[in-house]
Amino acid sequence: MQELEHLSSGSTKAALEALLLVSTDAVPATDLARALGITPGEASESLADLSAEYSDANRGFQLREVAGGWRLFTHPAYHDQVEAYVKSWDTRRLSQAALETLAVIAYHQPVSREGVKVVRGVNSDGVIASLKEKGLVREAGHEKSKNGAVLFATTPRFLEEFGLRSLKDLPNLEDFAPDEESRQFIRERLSGRAISSTLEETSQDIDDERELLGDDFDED
Repeated sequence: MQELEHLSSGSTKAALEALLLVSTDAVPATDLARALGITPGEASESLADLSAEYSDANRGFQLREVAGGWRLFTHPAYHDQVEAYVKSWDTRRLSQAALETLAVIAYHQPVSREGVKVVRGVNSDGVIASLKEKGLVREAGHEKSKNGAVLFATTPRFLEEFGLRSLKDLPNLEDFAPDEESRQFIRERLSGRAISSTLEETSQDIDDERELLGDDFDED
């Protein structure tokens, strides 16, 4: 990432706000400092100033230091209004990315962020966070693995919004496939074995690349 040089105090704060607005998780001051080409001390001082300014101005959002990083939150005083507003969102106006992500979770729940990424081919963290806010998906435990990744599943609200009595009422995606090849693709994409296989293949590709690089270094 290209560093920004000679930032003034005001522009530093503005740049930090921009980075925080596109971050879905708490971001350490060291990471923000690296992105802006400033020292961690300067970043921490500007973040603390921003937090105080928001508080003094009684803004509708807050900047808090949590879990070793900084993140923007809606003000607790407006929790009821925010909750009512989010629940009022029309699911028919979901973006294409949200619909794709919701479909993956619905047909393959419980599934991790990485599992969704394998199917969609892109990072879906922000979309999943949005679907959680809308009350359409929920955290449903953790994977039984070393990393213990969070698993996601749909909620009763999802059933209500889409007029389903239960998940058994989900339409069979294969019925929409134009040919057998497409049906087979759908079956593989929605099978846990397929996702596991894809992850294993990705891991193997990485190992193969490392071995190849190792061989190249040895020849030199």
